[in-house]
Amino acid sequence: MANLWTRQHAGSRNDSVTDLPSYLSGYFDGEGCFTVSIAPRRTLRVRWEVRPSASVSQNADRSEVLDEIQQYFGCGTIRPDPGDKTVKWEVRSLRPLLERVVPHFRQYPLRSSKQQDFERFFEVCELMARGEHLVSAGLIRIATCAQAMNPSGRRRYHIEEILETLNVEMKA
Repeated sequence: MANLWTRQHAGSRNDSVTDLPSYLSGYFDGEGCFTVSIAPRRTLRVRWEVRPSASVSQNADRSEVLDEIQQYFGCGTIRPDPGDKTVKWEVRSLRPLLERVVPHFRQYPLRSSKQQDFERFFEVCELMARGEHLVSAGLIRIATCAQAMNPSGRRRYHIEEILETLNVEMKA
C-alpha cells in the first residue's frame, strides 16, 4: 500500500518523492469539480433526482494522472468528455463518495475557495445518506446547497423551479 501513498515524480530529473494525497488535493483544487445535479424524475415521490459527482479532467495526452487518481481512490470511471475534448475521471455513486472521496478531502483540504463547494457537497452527501433527498424539506435543503456551489457553473434547473414544483405538490 505504501506505493499508493508515495510515488516517484514522473519525468523528474531528481529522485524526490511526491506526497500523493496532497498532490491530488492540489490537482483537484485546480482541475477538479464537486457538483450536485438535480433533474426532474416523474417516478420519484419528490419528482426530482439528486446526483452528486466528483470529477477531474485532463487533456488526453496527459491523462495518466487520471489512472493514478482512479487507483488511489479505488473507484470511479475514466471516459472521454465530448463537451471539451478532454478525458474525465468521475465518481457519481454515493457510497464511494462518502467512503473514499470525502474522507480524503476532509483530511487533505483544498486551499482555494473551492473548499466551500466541497463543504456544501459533503453536506449534500450526508443529507442523501440520511434519505433527505426523498422528502420535500430535505430536497429544499439540498437544492439550496447545490445552488450555492460553483457560482460560475451552468444550471439546467434553478432552485426557483424546484421550489415551485414542490409547492404545487405540497398543496395538492
